Amino acid sequence: MSLIQKLMPIKARYDELSALMSGGGLSGEEFVKLSTEYADLSPVIEAVNDYEGALQEQEDLESLMDDPEMKAMAEADLHEVKAKIPVLEDKIKRALIPKDEADKKNAFLEIRAGTGGDEAALFAADLFGMYKGYASAHKWSMDMVSVSESDIGGYKEIVAQITGQNVFERLKFESGVHRVQRVPKTESGGRIHTSAATVAVLPEAEDVDVSIDDKDLRIDTYRSQGAGGQHVNTTDSAVRITHIPTGIVVEMQEERSQHKNKDKAMKILRTRIYDAERQRLADERAADRKSQVGSGDRSERIRTYNFPQGRVTDHRVNLTLYKLDEVLSGESLDEVIDQLIAEDQAEKLAEFE
Repeated sequence: MSLIQKLMPIKARYDELSALMSGGGLSGEEFVKLSTEYADLSPVIEAVNDYEGALQEQEDLESLMDDPEMKAMAEADLHEVKAKIPVLEDKIKRALIPKDEADKKNAFLEIRAGTGGDEAALFAADLFGMYKGYASAHKWSMDMVSVSESDIGGYKEIVAQITGQNVFERLKFESGVHRVQRVPKTESGGRIHTSAATVAVLPEAEDVDVSIDDKDLRIDTYRSQGAGGQHVNTTDSAVRITHIPTGIVVEMQEERSQHKNKDKAMKILRTRIYDAERQRLADERAADRKSQVGSGDRSERIRTYNFPQGRVTDHRVNLTLYKLDEVLSGESLDEVIDQLIAEDQAEKLAEFE
């Protein structure tokens, strides 16, 4: 099937949307939905029109090749048009890459210390600093949701909400195991240790994304506890919410108000249910082919930060940068993320072949 034939249903849908929107009789919600789809298809149709125009131009020029007087002029133009056609084909394919509906969403960033004890907790704090710097550079806002500190100043676990433009699109490939190789502050012998932390980036779910039935929830309250297990207040302000169908459990005790803790817990619960469904659908689509970059497998080792050599290596795209400090400040993280996004796009483009 030719590319033009593949595009015929898309062109028909574009015309149908145009007719529906100009015909009237739509509710405000229906009009918004149709106009959003129309706007998403517009770049594809623009690319298709350019492509069809180039094919027609090629045909017209080839018809002039038999005319001795026109041949020289037509030959030069034909060479130019033929060179343009593959570029326009690529433009169409890029426009056709399915959009991830979550790309424009805000995100929850979750970092947990893994193997390595105190050193892993310190590394988790370094990673949090990297994303904080990156968020600041992109003019995103970052709000703390929950924090569990280690005894020497790192984080056993930290969760933050990041709000801004295209947050999930830029951060979604950060999920996975991050490994650090360095001499720990607690090591007197100068030996290099390896420790790890796990990062999860989840698109923030809105009410329309996930419907939760109250009867599917079990909500328990208890007294908030501080370090060492001591009670930090005298009321049952901490909340534990269990979503019975999925078994997902969220606990929240950061706020002194039970109501605020419940609101935060519900927001995270909704996001985790939404993420679990996204993962299920992604696994179905992948079938027996797993995307190298976008697998979302959080047990996969994705990146190593080597302090003695001052390097950062992303194992999915075999990218090594000798600018560890700049990456950990967030300043050069885009160099890694841009490469991951480009690789993901290349894989999706390969599916058109």
